[in-house]
Amino acid sequence: MKSLRFRLALLLVGSILGVVVLAALISLLTLDRPDRDSFRTTFAEEVRIVTAVLREDPSAAERLGITIGRMPVREADVFVHDSRGINEALAQRGVETKVRIVGDPASRTRQIAFEITPGRWAYLPYPGFPPRNLLGFLIYLTVLAIGVAAVSIFAATKMTRPLVILDEAVSNVGPDGLPAHVPEDGPAEVRATASALNRLTARVRAAVESRMRLVAAAGHDLRTPMTRMRLRAEFLPDDERETWLKDLEELDRIADSAIRLVREEVEPQAAEPVALPGLLAEIARELTEIGRDIEPLAQKMPALTVMARPLALKRALRNLIDNAAVHGGKAHVTLRQSDGEAEIRIEDDGPGIPEDMLERAFEPFFRVDPGRRKLKPGAGLGMAIAKEIVDQAGGMIRIANRPGGGLEQVIVLPLATA
Repeated sequence: MKSLRFRLALLLVGSILGVVVLAALISLLTLDRPDRDSFRTTFAEEVRIVTAVLREDPSAAERLGITIGRMPVREADVFVHDSRGINEALAQRGVETKVRIVGDPASRTRQIAFEITPGRWAYLPYPGFPPRNLLGFLIYLTVLAIGVAAVSIFAATKMTRPLVILDEAVSNVGPDGLPAHVPEDGPAEVRATASALNRLTARVRAAVESRMRLVAAAGHDLRTPMTRMRLRAEFLPDDERETWLKDLEELDRIADSAIRLVREEVEPQAAEPVALPGLLAEIARELTEIGRDIEPLAQKMPALTVMARPLALKRALRNLIDNAAVHGGKAHVTLRQSDGEAEIRIEDDGPGIPEDMLERAFEPFFRVDPGRRKLKPGAGLGMAIAKEIVDQAGGMIRIANRPGGGLEQVIVLPLATA
């Protein structure tokens, strides 16, 4: 009701109907109308002549087919009122005769009654009520309103088409966070709007890819001085060498994670069917071999298949399960189908994440406690990389603190169609 299209359509409907009504009123005022004075004068002359004839020859009423009766009286279904116009016209001619209008609304007929002699009244036909074709009038108004509404909606749609393109472009944002390509067809204004959107999307995409490649290049170039520093650390005393090598190892993980994140952003690969039960079992087995505490998976998991990049999806799930095992003490992984989608639930027994920080969990280099990086490995990019991969697969990740303690990570992926 508050949309621009609705308001424009309502404005057009009101304007057109207003013009039609105004034109009808002007037509009624300007077109030829019956001359009331001539009308009254004609009937006054008729009454004068008939009155004179009947007063001289009362028997002429039967011969002329004129009804003679008593004075008209108002009844339940009959109205009676004086005809002021005809009485005035008769008075101007010196005729003192009372003239009244007698009407029957049910039969839509009227008569003029005038007194011939005391107690004797003559009745003559008088123009009845004009016919009222109410059904036809309603049909006319309905057709007019429908036609006006159709034209108004069509015009409003055409006028607001560029705005609809903007809404569609924002609604169809792809996994890369940019609007999809907008077809450049239709009227000139629509083509201009679509072309501007496509140019803006191309520029933003180029800028983002350029900056992401810059990050990847920086991460790659860091490895050379880090290698030299690692070699020099070998000549340091044992206590210092261990500290230096530990810091260099952490820098290497950060650089490697940054490069992986950039690759997921700017180098997407083709998707193919991936069987989730086998993938989860493989990840759990690999993490268990390196000492992670993973609860054994269910023996019979639903055979669910999704469309994704196998290596990328494995990296995403591995990061999330590894986070649960490292920071939550133990990872519990389940797989089920929900509303036509695959749902992977990863729970842990750790302290969780403060509620005010949950929305920041997928930010690059995010750590709940920056100080704990000394105790537990990680660059703070695992969840950011996982979210990027899952988003590109058309899925989503939800995280929440469990009521009994620990963190719950829910990964939802669309099932692959047959």
